Amino acid sequence: MQKDHLLTRRRALLAGAVSLGAAGVAAAFVPGAGNSAAPAPPPAAGARAARRPLRPSEYRLRPLTGYGPPHTPRGRTPVRREPLLRVPGHGRTMVLSFDDGPDPRYTPHILDTLARYEVRAMFFVCGEMAAYNRDLLARMADEGHVVGNHTWSHPLLTRLRRARIRSEMERTSDIVEQAYGERPEWFRAPYGAWNRAAFQLGAELGMEPLAWTVDTLDWTEPGTRTIVERVEDGAAPGVVVLSHDAGGDRSQSVRALRAYLPELLDSGYHITVPRRQYV
Repeated sequence: MQKDHLLTRRRALLAGAVSLGAAGVAAAFVPGAGNSAAPAPPPAAGARAARRPLRPSEYRLRPLTGYGPPHTPRGRTPVRREPLLRVPGHGRTMVLSFDDGPDPRYTPHILDTLARYEVRAMFFVCGEMAAYNRDLLARMADEGHVVGNHTWSHPLLTRLRRARIRSEMERTSDIVEQAYGERPEWFRAPYGAWNRAAFQLGAELGMEPLAWTVDTLDWTEPGTRTIVERVEDGAAPGVVVLSHDAGGDRSQSVRALRAYLPELLDSGYHITVPRRQYV
């Protein structure tokens, strides 16, 4: 019940944060990148059955490389003015990301599906959830997933003082390092509401700001079929998909992943994770 309370109290902030989040990601890192979260038709009854798993692909398991600005000295992270909305790569490469967890009710099912198809994803975790579920972060490390920082308590950063933002980030990075084995190199602002302090403090802590290209809006529980359609309609090279593995009932998100992941792979997409590599 305590964890449910921690998660559900965030929804009160969401209505005021939507417009801020839209403004925070309006300027795309790559011109023309947008948000593919247009309303979809009502969901059909049930989810599309997943096809049989494909033979494991060595390329599919290999992280993206060459991500990050050229001529950046090793160990220094640039201070950006907008979050990155997509990732570079060769061919039909996409990134799946999951926010707000880990949650023992849903995250293990997502990890099981990713393991079945031998693909990796990004998990932007909240420190208060990670503290309760360190074993799930250890599993993410063992299975090659990337864990990012999503603050400690999922606050609206634009309403916080600089010292509080640093605390939210730093405490979460500490927990991730303890449970995952490495400090996070990626940061995502709650609600997509970025501000100058978040970019500056994230860079000081060695993290790049990553937003998303396609928002499934799965937190609204629109139906499994609708989530699947949003992912498949938004699929394109370099796309970063936003979903959630905590923060409410995420059973639709779990079922949707089981449906769209094999469809993406059958369509020739490589689902992988970025790795920063500065030169």
